[in-house]
Amino acid sequence: MALLDGHFLLTSGRHSNVYIEKFRILEHPRALDDVCRAMSETVQNQNVELVLGAAIGGILIAGGVGRYLDVKHIFSERVDGKMELRRGFSITKGQRIIIVEDIITTGGSVFELIQLAKDYEAEIVHVVNLVDRSSGEVNFEVPTTALLTIPSESWEPEDCPLCQQGVAITQRGRTGKQMETV
Repeated sequence: MALLDGHFLLTSGRHSNVYIEKFRILEHPRALDDVCRAMSETVQNQNVELVLGAAIGGILIAGGVGRYLDVKHIFSERVDGKMELRRGFSITKGQRIIIVEDIITTGGSVFELIQLAKDYEAEIVHVVNLVDRSSGEVNFEVPTTALLTIPSESWEPEDCPLCQQGVAITQRGRTGKQMETV
């Protein structure tokens, strides 16, 4: 995993001086396998029936965790800025699911996945993520486990000290989430 220093626009729309490039670990099959095994071990006795992740980073993780738990895995995609199930994916009423995520800063994507699962009347038993950069500040109101915690600061654009210093901003990765232009 690469920790980059600079001035970054995050998916949440916030700015940060640290960017976590998760694909530097997820691109390696053994490392991805280790991550997915560790995530699955956190929920192995919870009678999970489905693993739900979000495109793009969550696809690899959901697939690997689903393999270890021997359950179906699906992913949501953004359509016009909103999370949806496509490709014939569905969730059954009462189905026991876990939500997997790569990086949590504000929790926005996970909150969207939770709402999506609730819309299908699923039972969300756990949220498991690779990295929590919120220092545990985000509460999903379900058990949550992070494999790694990397506290880092982030700011609303108007409060960003790097913007105030005139440091050029970089946007890495794209989830299709609608963001205001900075």
